[in-house]
Amino acid sequence: MKLLVTGGAGFIGSAVVRQAVAAGHEVVNLDALTYAACLENVASVADAPGYSFVQADIRDRAALDEVLAAHRPDAIMHLAAESHVDRSIDGPATFIETNVLGTFHLLEAARAYWQDAGRPEGFRFHHISTDEVYGSLGAEGQFTEDTPYDPRSPYSASKASSDHLVRAWHETYGLPVVLTNCSNNYGPYHFPEKLIPVVILNALEGKDIPVYGAGENVRDWLYVEDHADALLTVLQKGEIGRSYNIGGENEARNIDIVRTICAALDRLRPGARPYAEQITYVTDRPGHDLRYAIDPTRIATELGWHPSVTLEEGLEKTVRWYLDNEAWWQGLRARDGVGQRLGVTV
Repeated sequence: MKLLVTGGAGFIGSAVVRQAVAAGHEVVNLDALTYAACLENVASVADAPGYSFVQADIRDRAALDEVLAAHRPDAIMHLAAESHVDRSIDGPATFIETNVLGTFHLLEAARAYWQDAGRPEGFRFHHISTDEVYGSLGAEGQFTEDTPYDPRSPYSASKASSDHLVRAWHETYGLPVVLTNCSNNYGPYHFPEKLIPVVILNALEGKDIPVYGAGENVRDWLYVEDHADALLTVLQKGEIGRSYNIGGENEARNIDIVRTICAALDRLRPGARPYAEQITYVTDRPGHDLRYAIDPTRIATELGWHPSVTLEEGLEKTVRWYLDNEAWWQGLRARDGVGQRLGVTV
């Protein structure tokens, strides 16, 4: 297939690009190259046959029309988004503009392109979203595809809005869409403002390792390369108009993730003292959801997809990757907001 991947220089998008190219697909990578994007994430495929990069913003309808007309993709995988909850607390406008209005412009460009092409049956618009749209769980239960939406942050509200737009364009205009909602991703090329890279890098630099609240918040952790594999599976095998929850089946408290990383660093890069001694509990994030957990039954039973990387394996691989790729993350440390505590303004 020929794929247009939006946000393909970001964390998850670049994993999709790398896997799609490896699988033999042609890939057009469209990215605005905002603060969290990095073309080094796709350097390994930059010279591959069938790969091309276009710098464009999904909020720019004219640019989208030009890209679709020039490249004529068989499918669109929409990953471009503002995604950091803390930044959404400090500056929600960017999240509304990119995640809501940007998705609207992309949907309209895709609809015009699809209609002008004679509504080809094989065309797909794959919208990639998050389990955060469902809100917060208690100690029991899991999110299914039928869980009511209950977003609690500007970020999750903006993603919920984009999900609703995609479904509306399918129901109203017949645009052939599939949707996915994933749990927390981690792995190589994770931008150094999210929990796991913050823990690794602060530990290595001898800084405090911040843990929000008591560290009791629970997430279902999904290795990013597993997620990319799931996304390509849904794109090719998913039922039109249907949504699929993608989880890693790896629930863990934040404090346990932090301690596991510290223990791995103690083995792989021993310091003068145990890294866990750098753990510092800080004021919790406003509206911090207690627990997310994915029920992956639909994607498992209908499409035969299962995660392949356990949390223990994935964390070990991730820590090793950061130790081996210092040049990559050092180059990002000076970007706006990196290394600062964000999301405390209420």
